[in-house]
Amino acid sequence: MKLAKLGEGPEIFHTIQGEGVSVGAPAVFIRASRCNLHCVWCDTDHTWNFDKTPWPHEKDAVPGYAKFKKADVTFEIDPADAAERILAYDCPRTVITGGEPLLQQDRFLEMIGLIRERQPGHQFEVETNGTKIPSPAFHEAVSQFNVSPKLSNAGMPETLRLNAEALASFAASPKAWFKFVVAEPTDLEEIQSLCAAYQLPRQRVLLMPEGRTCEELDRHAPWLAETCRDLGFRFSDRLHIRLWGDKRGV
Repeated sequence: MKLAKLGEGPEIFHTIQGEGVSVGAPAVFIRASRCNLHCVWCDTDHTWNFDKTPWPHEKDAVPGYAKFKKADVTFEIDPADAAERILAYDCPRTVITGGEPLLQQDRFLEMIGLIRERQPGHQFEVETNGTKIPSPAFHEAVSQFNVSPKLSNAGMPETLRLNAEALASFAASPKAWFKFVVAEPTDLEEIQSLCAAYQLPRQRVLLMPEGRTCEELDRHAPWLAETCRDLGFRFSDRLHIRLWGDKRGV
């Protein structure tokens, strides 16, 4: 399977979950390369923003930024090898992130099976953009789906970033939680419209403040927390940003 590369190896690292309902839990993260979306603000653009692709990114204006050479940021690995690397951390939780993991769900399912043979109670979270439907076998194997439907601020047409059938499938699953990053109060109108249109259960919707530094988080967090209290959403901070900043591999 195709993973993002971190240094000379695959992007597999031991940390704590920084977002969502399992925030603070020790976890091994494994990052899939490749994504079917191309958000202009994406902070894992090394998984999709490759040479000769036409998509814009907000970093285009940063001096020295350039699209990635696919071979330089991709690590090909067998599911058995990935399982061994994860098991070596002796941690009971793995977060499969991306990119978009559901583009490679059969390979990740194989990895999950190998880990569960030795750790039957191992918990698996999958972070997904909500545009792909998990197979019945993958849905059964995964403990929790962290679904992040993209808003219009991602810079893509609605037909690309929203899949009604997939969102309905996740909304019907007790394993799915929905996560939105909020930068402006106007984002809330769009989020509430999506919740109504796709019947996303409000008690399983988390709102997070936008920010890649503590200062940026602090600008949005107080009013967003009050909004969550008043509208019945769950508030989630971004603990990994507060602890380590916008760094890879932690």
